[in-house]
Amino acid sequence: MNAGFYEDLDTNFEQAYMLANKTFSHDELVNMLKTGNIPQKQIASLKFDYVKSKEDAECLLNNLTGCDGKIREASALKINYILKTQEESAVFFSDYPEVFADAVIDINANICRLAAECACILKPNKNFAHKYTERILCFINDAFKELDGFIFRDKKYVINKQLFKLYWCFETLKDYYDMLPDDILSEILTRGSEVKEYTIREKTAQIVLLSGKFPSLKEKLQSDENYYVRAVFLNH
Repeated sequence: MNAGFYEDLDTNFEQAYMLANKTFSHDELVNMLKTGNIPQKQIASLKFDYVKSKEDAECLLNNLTGCDGKIREASALKINYILKTQEESAVFFSDYPEVFADAVIDINANICRLAAECACILKPNKNFAHKYTERILCFINDAFKELDGFIFRDKKYVINKQLFKLYWCFETLKDYYDMLPDDILSEILTRGSEVKEYTIREKTAQIVLLSGKFPSLKEKLQSDENYYVRAVFLNH
């Protein structure tokens, strides 16, 4: 049994059920997020009621990456909810662009989506936006480099891992494309338009449409072999 859980499945379920039905003070939730096991951190994230300090934000952010998936998703859900419902909390999360960028390329698509939405909310902070964009750009370049190095004998899941990363980087780039100089954005979108996986070309088409630039790329994607790529430009 994973040391992060209780000693057996029955005990783990019973304790998780008890935690879910118990009321905790804010300080107790903070302590659980810092020192708890997997069920405790998961429940504490979901029950976290507000963020009114940098310490509060860090408690959730420290559980957004580098830990069990149940904890990461619970933290992502709560951070997303707090940023959408407590506008004043943004100031406490804006010093951690790298954490949100790392969460955008999580292996769990729900976490990727939630983190991308959070990054969009935090974009008005110029320092956050600049550092976040830099990190996403590094991820994109690394993914292209990895894909260029693959050969036909490479296992499909290894290739799909890079495509998954690229997909979510392009998804968040829909909110951040205007942070990149036109020449760099053009290069990225040109590369995206050449990827065999159609979902990447679809995301590329969406960014091209949003930017209102790169007419040659738009023309190319409007004639793409895949319907979903072409459909981006319907009625536009």
